[in-house]
Amino acid sequence: MSVNYIKNFYEGCRKPPTVIGQFHTLFFGSVQTFVLGVLGFAVYRNEALHFSCDPDKREINLFCYNQFRPITPQVFWALQLVIVLVPGAIFHLYAACKSINQECILQKPIYTVIYILSVLLRISLEVIAFWLQIHLFGFQVKPLYLCDATSLREKNNIITCMVPEHFEKTIFLIAMYTFTVITTVLCVAEISEIIFRRLCSLI
Repeated sequence: MSVNYIKNFYEGCRKPPTVIGQFHTLFFGSVQTFVLGVLGFAVYRNEALHFSCDPDKREINLFCYNQFRPITPQVFWALQLVIVLVPGAIFHLYAACKSINQECILQKPIYTVIYILSVLLRISLEVIAFWLQIHLFGFQVKPLYLCDATSLREKNNIITCMVPEHFEKTIFLIAMYTFTVITTVLCVAEISEIIFRRLCSLI
């Protein structure tokens, strides 16, 4: 029985009940993960090592880098990927435990409402992630960062640091913002598809 649960859960996650949901899974699971895993690693892998300040001391570089990056972009986006997947995973786990076929989800109102709620929760998480991303990283990575080193008791309270490959990071930031917008639009379109199909079934 447990094998059937796992199989149903896997099938539900792999092939959602809507066409747009299936495209979202393909886009979200494949393209965005590839971009984050491959390109993100290439852009950010040595950022901490190449982040240098004046004076160029190891403790100052580390202090200012931690101020510049409270959380690294790769970790943030990886958490975003996982957290946004949670509502859908919970719904498909529920469907697997109740032995609900994907075809039945859009046929019974109660299952349809629960599925729509999971998509709405996904949209809310995307919006929160988008806001946090703006708050943490902004829209542009500048070549110079002014670090407040008051707590280090340096001669200069404001230390100038150089950010490596700032232009590449700006492009990557814009790309990740674009991915977030696309996935949010796909979620809204999926709800529209569900409502449209329900209305067509009533006519």
